[in-house]
Amino acid sequence: MPAWTWFELTIALAYLAGAALYPLGLGLRQPLCKKAASLASALGFLLHTVDLAAAGLLQADVLQHGQFYISLFAWLCVLLFFVAWWRFKHDFLSLITAPLAVVLFTGSMVIHPATAIVPEHLSLLWFGLHVGAIFVALALLALAFGAGVGYVYLERKIKTKSKIPSALQEMPALDTLDRVNALAVSVGFPLYSISMLAGFVWAAFTWKRVLTGDPKEIVSLGIWVLYAVLFHQRLALGWRGRKPAKMAIAIFLLSLGSLVLINFLLPTHHSLRAF
Repeated sequence: MPAWTWFELTIALAYLAGAALYPLGLGLRQPLCKKAASLASALGFLLHTVDLAAAGLLQADVLQHGQFYISLFAWLCVLLFFVAWWRFKHDFLSLITAPLAVVLFTGSMVIHPATAIVPEHLSLLWFGLHVGAIFVALALLALAFGAGVGYVYLERKIKTKSKIPSALQEMPALDTLDRVNALAVSVGFPLYSISMLAGFVWAAFTWKRVLTGDPKEIVSLGIWVLYAVLFHQRLALGWRGRKPAKMAIAIFLLSLGSLVLINFLLPTHHSLRAF
């Protein structure tokens, strides 16, 4: 087995250890176990950073590989988890981001290098504005999803006066979960919009028309409308609590479904499959 494959397996194992040890630490109420989970995730993130940097330096056509984008998505989810941990002083979102990083990174390892038809002179612009912005927006949606799931669960427990399992008694307050959702939506929607606009401009240069009828375009426009409603209701009408939490959950699941079903299974010029 090539040395680089062993290196990537080490990253996957570090993320897996982080994903497994954190809930174990919650269940056993063992701070050392949670600390070990954080260290494992940090090690995975550090090695993953090296992996992406090496791919960028050693592979001239890395931006044309679908596996690179999925790996980048996993890296962004972990990066934003650490940012949220620093910002809100709580590591609860590890319950969502650590397993997501495991799935995405191991998924990227089994994807064969795919070739996306990207004109070389447009690659950097396309990556920076279209692909880069969309994956940061999706990673922020993943945070909003995790906070939303926590909010809906905790609110239901409070309203029904049900006992919260001991493993989840360290959950952040409802207000903290709502603030995570608000931050993710207020930053994520403008990035999603920038990505859409960059995609339309790129399509105009490449196919001489803004809309091509591609299934990814249609679904992405639908997601953008839902995202716009959530953004507007949050900022203009002051939505808080359960409604934005549930809407963020739905938008993230729709986005994830679109990434898996359309980018890998349907014929589309956004395909990340190997040709």
